[in-house]
Amino acid sequence: MGNVTSSVAAKFAFFPPDPPTYDVFRESDGRLVLPGVTADKNMEVHLLETKPGNKIVATFWKHPFARFTVLYSHGNAADLGQMHELFIELRAHLRVNIMSYDYSGYGASSGKPSEFNTYYDIEAVHNCLKKDYGIKQEDLIFAILSGIRVLCPVKMTFWFDIFKNIDKIRLVSCPVLVIHGTNDDIVDLSHGKRLWELAREKYDPLWVKGGGHCNLETFPEYIKHLRKFINAMEKISVAKPTKQLTQESSVEVKHNKCLRFGKR
Repeated sequence: MGNVTSSVAAKFAFFPPDPPTYDVFRESDGRLVLPGVTADKNMEVHLLETKPGNKIVATFWKHPFARFTVLYSHGNAADLGQMHELFIELRAHLRVNIMSYDYSGYGASSGKPSEFNTYYDIEAVHNCLKKDYGIKQEDLIFAILSGIRVLCPVKMTFWFDIFKNIDKIRLVSCPVLVIHGTNDDIVDLSHGKRLWELAREKYDPLWVKGGGHCNLETFPEYIKHLRKFINAMEKISVAKPTKQLTQESSVEVKHNKCLRFGKR
């Protein structure tokens, strides 16, 4: 029953571009490359194997003076081939490394998209950051209330629901930034507001006036607010653990915690 539920739910949650917008090639020296991305862009391509055996594509965009690394999980209707310019812009304006990846069944990644495969996907990427780049968890920033709540405003969590973030957000013990567009016609603004309300360690949210579901990156305040968040995290990393995040939050921040921001 669980596999059937996951398969049905996936049809509502995942929309990989068909056909994929890119492919991965291997050079004569063994390096993996993406078409259209030249060596001077300072980007490395990985083909990572997940626990179920899928091979997923991940790209690491290095900034020479980065303090943090953003592990970027893209939206449900895109793949890496469409996002080169965005990653270059984020890297430059935020002064961070960007680790991005395609979920199983997206782009040149093998397998089929599902809730559990996405968990295995990000686990493989996280392990790559630790093993290949020596990046510590406290130097990472991770980028819906839940799947069924996108379809109808239910008041409880059902057994067949997926991505039950409304239940999981209470377990997150690191600073949480939520960004959501006020005109999002796919995932209602109430999702972002409720997740922020339930977060244990809140950072000032950004409700992008006029922002939709897939265009928040085009609003100047998006980059500006992310930069503000990263600056705050940089200060916290060298300050006393009792430093407050916002006027509403006086939760102690410890150095062994990861950092997250949400965009839904």
